[in-house]
Amino acid sequence: MEHHYQSPWFIEALKEEGDLKINQLDSHLNTDICIIGGGFTGLWTALKIKEKKPTINVIIIEKDLCGSGASGRNGGCMIPQSTKFQGIKKIVGLEDAKKIVISTEAAVNNIKNYCKKNNIDAQIRDDGVLYGATNKFHKGAFESLIKDLNENKINSWQRLSKEKVQHLTGSAKFIDGYYSPIGGSLQPALLVRGLKKTAENKGIKIYEKSGALSYNGKKEIIIKTKKGSVKCNKLIIAMNAWTPTLLPFLSRSVILVSSDMIITEPIKNKLIDLGLTNGLVILDSNLFTHYCRTTPDGKMILGKGGNTFSFRNKVIDSFDGPSTIAKYLTKSLNSFYPSLKNIKISKSWNGPSERTKTGFPFFGYHPKNQNISYAFGYSGNGVLTCYVGGDILSSMALEEQNEWTESNFCKGPLELFPPEPFRWLGAMLIRNAVRRKEKLQEQEKKPWWIDKQLAKLAVSVGRVDFEKKEVKN
Repeated sequence: MEHHYQSPWFIEALKEEGDLKINQLDSHLNTDICIIGGGFTGLWTALKIKEKKPTINVIIIEKDLCGSGASGRNGGCMIPQSTKFQGIKKIVGLEDAKKIVISTEAAVNNIKNYCKKNNIDAQIRDDGVLYGATNKFHKGAFESLIKDLNENKINSWQRLSKEKVQHLTGSAKFIDGYYSPIGGSLQPALLVRGLKKTAENKGIKIYEKSGALSYNGKKEIIIKTKKGSVKCNKLIIAMNAWTPTLLPFLSRSVILVSSDMIITEPIKNKLIDLGLTNGLVILDSNLFTHYCRTTPDGKMILGKGGNTFSFRNKVIDSFDGPSTIAKYLTKSLNSFYPSLKNIKISKSWNGPSERTKTGFPFFGYHPKNQNISYAFGYSGNGVLTCYVGGDILSSMALEEQNEWTESNFCKGPLELFPPEPFRWLGAMLIRNAVRRKEKLQEQEKKPWWIDKQLAKLAVSVGRVDFEKKEVKN
């Protein structure tokens, strides 16, 4: 495999398949639509195209195995875009922001129902999402957001008492928090491999180990691989972090950064003692958030984004190996759950996450050919948003005029990073400021003024800053 170091999710999914059969492209084919990328976005898009127009011919080409990238190695957290509502609204407007919140929340049940209908056991547990405060600076962090969501009649979040937060999280470290019943967790590699099988059953041709080397973007679209080629009428590029290798005009639209994870050995009895027996996703309110959740077989996963930033957006080797901050993650796990101090960490891993300057994804057409479309920049909220991305890209490819194709989400990148080396240097400056700020806050100390100002820019490289705003209760 090109990706020789895989997440435990992907290893588990491949074991369930048994003898692996790889269909490699070794001929020259013609098709209506070709999709480059066999992850969540590419597969959901292909499946939705087939639902809308069953007679259309669709081919997917994947450079490794379907799901071997971000789709098979993320944390498996189903988190809607509701927490980013205020930031999204400022960029795309109220109606489009409401649309993405409603659609990503609906995706929880849509994915669950699709899996049930197509016999995909993705270990879905829709037990909600909880953002907790671990220091006084983060208390009341969602008040402004909830007020805004309520005014627009799309709020699913509620503030919980300290006692309730600690009961749900099993951690005394949380002193405040907010819960939404819409969300939860799943096994991402089982989902993506299940989607692959379903797509093949529906007549979608999938070629693995068949990476796109180049393409002709003129009127006649031809994609070349090492041993073959595909000629198509429409081309969809769904390559996640690898997108700029084929679409260099998008290189300034994102910055690549790792999200790092650890998983414990089975500790079911210890989790029962903590009251952690469901699929609740638990996050702190840091800019580069810690996220954790359990698995059905009694393991605990903990991850954190915003660690290794890539210069010139190169998918570097460290994105395909053990986490470089595994010891830090273990220390974080112990700080949340002191009773797990002596448990064994069975594996660590990481992968590239592409962060947009706006903090949310965008879709668009090639500037020189409207028959080529793409999706990019899920910014750490991909599991649910990729499902919506399938709706959007399928609409674009089929030339539908609907609420998505006419939205601001389909106008390509709305903001750009500066060129290198300023992009990377800026990311390092902001990341380090955020780290200093969060370290002092955890010590109940006031952060430096300059670090607070720099942290306000972190929506570009992390996520929305939920530091408490002055909203009276």
